[in-house]
Amino acid sequence: MTVEHLPEPLDVIAVGAHPDDVEIGCGGTLALLAAQGRRVGIVDLTDGEPTPRSSGPEERLAEAAAAARVLGVVHRENLGFPNRRLFDSFEVRVALAKVFRRWRPRVVIGLGDGTPLASPDHAQAVAITEAGVFYSRLTKWDDIFAGLPVHAVPQLLTYFLVAGVPTLRHGHWPLVIDIAGHLETKVAAIACYASQFPPEKAHIYPRVRAMAETAGIMAGCAAGEVLASSRMPCTSDPLGMLFP
Repeated sequence: MTVEHLPEPLDVIAVGAHPDDVEIGCGGTLALLAAQGRRVGIVDLTDGEPTPRSSGPEERLAEAAAAARVLGVVHRENLGFPNRRLFDSFEVRVALAKVFRRWRPRVVIGLGDGTPLASPDHAQAVAITEAGVFYSRLTKWDDIFAGLPVHAVPQLLTYFLVAGVPTLRHGHWPLVIDIAGHLETKVAAIACYASQFPPEKAHIYPRVRAMAETAGIMAGCAAGEVLASSRMPCTSDPLGMLFP
């Protein structure tokens, strides 16, 4: 398969273990990028079901599609691996790498850490995404990837689902994205998941705002999202970086 037969590339792909992960962790960043005219995609590794209040996968996938529209995402897909039984395996690594080869993103944003007392799928998604980025650039493996051309992802960023300021892994560097103009879009996207956040869980919305405001205070903006870069940030325009 040649590049000419592939869809128009995406600038960014965000990866979540379940629908609603990326909205909570980096929804403001995705809304910001979409508003800037960037082509943004989302990949969910599972459908997140079963959950206590959802009627099933169809409802959850409809919620995910609605959230993608709110954020301005141009492509969203679900890889269909089992919720609660997601493990870093060869099959899921290859499936995700095929997505990267097909859509050729400049940036992948994946989960940055596990979530103690919450789903262990999140920790598995960390390893899966890192492996998918690696597999995407490997040569001499055409039979594994159905002839999809090699794609080297230039940048891997990570987002976090933990409350408060995350602790970064060794070799990762903090990056705060100013989402002040897109915080309410992020909240609206999360609200699309009515099955996950019914009225009795409405406390999530002030918490999301408070976390964004806390990150913003630390970085000098009204609202922010903490991401981490696998490379130390580098610029030839320090004043442009400090005063965008």
